[in-house]
Amino acid sequence: MTDNKIIRTGFIGLGSQGGPMARRMAEAGYPLTLWARRPEALEAFADTAATHAPSIAALGAASDHVGLCVVDDAGVQAVCADLIPTMAAGSRIIIHSTVHPQTCLDLAAQASTRGIALIDAPVSGGGPGATAGTLTVMVGGDANAVADARPVFESFAGSIVHLGGVGAGQLAKLINNALMAAHMALANHALDAGSTLGIDHKPLTELVRVSSGRSYGFEVAARLPDPTAFAHGAKLLAKDVRLLGEVLGDDPDARIFDQLTRPFLDRAQQ
Repeated sequence: MTDNKIIRTGFIGLGSQGGPMARRMAEAGYPLTLWARRPEALEAFADTAATHAPSIAALGAASDHVGLCVVDDAGVQAVCADLIPTMAAGSRIIIHSTVHPQTCLDLAAQASTRGIALIDAPVSGGGPGATAGTLTVMVGGDANAVADARPVFESFAGSIVHLGGVGAGQLAKLINNALMAAHMALANHALDAGSTLGIDHKPLTELVRVSSGRSYGFEVAARLPDPTAFAHGAKLLAKDVRLLGEVLGDDPDARIFDQLTRPFLDRAQQ
């Protein structure tokens, strides 16, 4: 395994999930450089050996492996526009954000002109999973580049699955999140049906959790006092269902996911 002391890492996107991922990297002993738009995001790393770069370009020049966990395609593209010109040949950029697969393919083509590998590696498990080091990492990219990046992933992951070339990780994440949205939508219908039929919420949820109808999506839906309490998560899932629809085009599966999830996701965002 590569010595983690000689992999110079960087991280951008220190939110509720990216922040704990970066901390796990620092605690694993990786030399870590950080950049953030908001200075307060860096305060949480005062007790670590992580250093702060004055710019994205400076972070890129100081890093062999840079992880991005920013919100959307536009954010990923903007960060990479500053990273790619400054990172050395043989280095790698890791997209942990959930974005359109084509975004990753386009950026990978740009990075390759400078000898930089780009890997898409969206994650599942949220902030708690990142803190515990149990995230699932869905990886797309060149096999050799993925093998080199794997030791860093292991600092915050419980499961690492290489799914194919660049973009494959994003495709898998979109499918996973569309399933999550569908499970939550069906769970909401089931709980509403139970209420209509006079079955108390608590015993019904206890029953389903230990029966064949159980799912993680049901457990999340069952905890909600009302779908609107899931407004932030619903916004993200709606984006991912939309992206999957764009990738699938006229495929009937795209319509099925949209039909299953739209009423619940729209209601949650009201």
